[in-house]
Amino acid sequence: MKKMKTNAMRILDRQKISYQVHEYAHHEQEAVDGMHVARLLQEDPARVFKTLITQGRSHQIYVFVIPVNQELDLKQAALCVKEKAVEMIPVKQIFPLTGYIRGGCSPIGMKKNYSTHFHASALNYDSIFFSGGQIGLQIEMDPRDLMKVIPVQFDLIEGAVIEKKQEQD
Repeated sequence: MKKMKTNAMRILDRQKISYQVHEYAHHEQEAVDGMHVARLLQEDPARVFKTLITQGRSHQIYVFVIPVNQELDLKQAALCVKEKAVEMIPVKQIFPLTGYIRGGCSPIGMKKNYSTHFHASALNYDSIFFSGGQIGLQIEMDPRDLMKVIPVQFDLIEGAVIEKKQEQD
């Protein structure tokens, strides 16, 4: 039986960009914490990225993609995009804006090509992981190839993210 392709995968296929799909176990339509995803994939959390959707005071939408073991500093993120402030989009607005649900939001294949800002550490790796467009699916690919499919900048630096405190298992 042929596996279902997500928007992100179809776009990568059309551009003939190499990628791998990794699946992980999850409950139906239930978002999984990024650190949990990294553990399930047995990957370094610094290589597994999460997609965060924000809105600036100007009402412009910005996408920030950071390692799952980090938290976005909204003040620094605002400086990065030359806004007075940015705030996280409420969960109920994620689908109408992106076409994806919380926990399955890929930086590739959103309804519009929003200004997308990756943490610069992504360029330290030959490949990184991020949502494939649905819960339970991760895409692994060379981060440099992202520039071929979305308007991406690798401009988030250390001050824009804060290391998460390690959770006890």
